[in-house]
Amino acid sequence: MSPVVALVGNPRGGSRTHLAAVAAAEALGRRIGHDAPPEVVDLSAIGPHLFTAGPSPTVEVALELAAGARVLVVASPTYKATYTGLLKAFLDRLPGGALAGTVALPLMVMGAPRHALAVELHLRPLLVELGAFVPTPGLALLEAEIPELDRILTDWADRVAPQVTAVAGEPHPGRLV
Repeated sequence: MSPVVALVGNPRGGSRTHLAAVAAAEALGRRIGHDAPPEVVDLSAIGPHLFTAGPSPTVEVALELAAGARVLVVASPTYKATYTGLLKAFLDRLPGGALAGTVALPLMVMGAPRHALAVELHLRPLLVELGAFVPTPGLALLEAEIPELDRILTDWADRVAPQVTAVAGEPHPGRLV
């Protein structure tokens, strides 16, 4: 089981979403006492395997890593006012309840403030549907705020850490994946 995992739903490798997700997982990990680097599931690297007919060991490992996380930072850019289809395709492979016992923190990177509600209206319900506990509001990060990422994520980690610690300290139930 990995304490903190960043799940990156951007179809482009090396994206701002990847940068924000990993930095958020690191900031939160440090704040809750997990100084090791987070595990990262980068869907841009496994995207083609999600759509093959047969089983894919690469996808299975990624699913196990996401489902086995104590804390899962789920990040996506905003596409058409919601998360990416790539993230949806990945999460659709998890059985119902697969994230039970996982603290999930939704994060969306967006170009305009008008998309800020997407993190709460679209991504949060998906994570809850999979059984995750989402104890804090999601983080809506504007692309224009990327230069201030360290400050924003430090403030965010300080704000959410008490809730994450309270929930993540509970025993982790058996996994369905």
